[in-house]
Amino acid sequence: MSAELELKYGCNPNQKPARIYVNKGSMPVEVLNGKPGYINFLDALNGWQLVKELREATGLPAAASFKHVSPAGAAVGEPLTEVQKQIFFAPSSDISPLACAYVRARGADRMSSFGDFISLSDRCDLDTAKIIAHEVSDGIIAPDYDADALEVLKKKRKGGYNIIKIDRDYIPELIETKQVFGINFEQGRNELKIDREMLSNIVTANKTLPDSAKRDLIISLITLKYTQSNSVCYSYNGQAIGIGAGQQSRVHCTRLAGGKADNFFLRQHPKVLSLPFLSDIPKPNRDNAIDVYISADYTDIIADGVWQNIFSIKPDELSAEEKKEYLSKIKGVSLGSDAFFPFSDNIVRASRSGVSYIAQPSGSIRDDEVIEACDKYNMVMAFTGARLFHH
Repeated sequence: MSAELELKYGCNPNQKPARIYVNKGSMPVEVLNGKPGYINFLDALNGWQLVKELREATGLPAAASFKHVSPAGAAVGEPLTEVQKQIFFAPSSDISPLACAYVRARGADRMSSFGDFISLSDRCDLDTAKIIAHEVSDGIIAPDYDADALEVLKKKRKGGYNIIKIDRDYIPELIETKQVFGINFEQGRNELKIDREMLSNIVTANKTLPDSAKRDLIISLITLKYTQSNSVCYSYNGQAIGIGAGQQSRVHCTRLAGGKADNFFLRQHPKVLSLPFLSDIPKPNRDNAIDVYISADYTDIIADGVWQNIFSIKPDELSAEEKKEYLSKIKGVSLGSDAFFPFSDNIVRASRSGVSYIAQPSGSIRDDEVIEACDKYNMVMAFTGARLFHH
């Protein structure tokens, strides 16, 4: 492999020339198919670090779905329930743990994952490739590919699907450099290891943190390590279910991610599961229709003259009262934050999305108020002592 790779252009078509390169040795990546671009590689390399660390922390295959250098979803390879198979448009038959991980990662926020760049922690197998073949995606990075899986992937996008292979043993230099407006910035790489030990400082009255919650909090924190700051991440049952990225206000992150987490659960509401879609409606159109149906703008999708193009019969309304009642029964959600919560309003909002467990660095002058709010909702909160800003 060479020491550099020429790219078509940078972030935008007018930004030429463009390339990626290493100062020492050869590139740890190899393009097996397609012609990945500048943003593709940013997604791929951030995503690879995320899934590699998830694999190391949990011992399970991991997958991430990236868009514009932040994850739309991330997950480990826990089995899918029958309901999850339905809402994620997964095969009814059993699939490999790696395939389950990607189905979950994409299923967290299928609207945002449209046209994603996929990262896999393990060798891509045929089950995973077949799932990817039927989704709209820009490309994939993995440490290797089974021959039959590679054959399937090479047929995507009329043979132009971007496929990157990365050396799983590659270790970058400890000092990283970037340039902004002609000025060089240099810093040590963020080599912080995120594991269960980081969750040992529990500061709330409720100190019962089950293993499943520890796993989910680790998923949240590792996801945040590679998400544009400010950011928070809701996780549940082995996957991120709501990521709020790149907001200047912490509570806006919490609201944004909380809304995504709510939508994740509302997709499982009996009325949504029984929506009478016409048989020829493609998956992206179904995703869009569901997203509108569970929103405050539901009349846009069930209005006369509209619903006939999507459904065989007119669906009943999913009222605000029904949604509130359904979401009030959700418990056991985990929430991670890349920096401290400055006010207790974040905890109040999180409580409405079923949050029971929280991990955050601490450091606010109002930490006591945040702890008091957690105690009010009987939440468990750990102070990690580690900020996870990423830019």
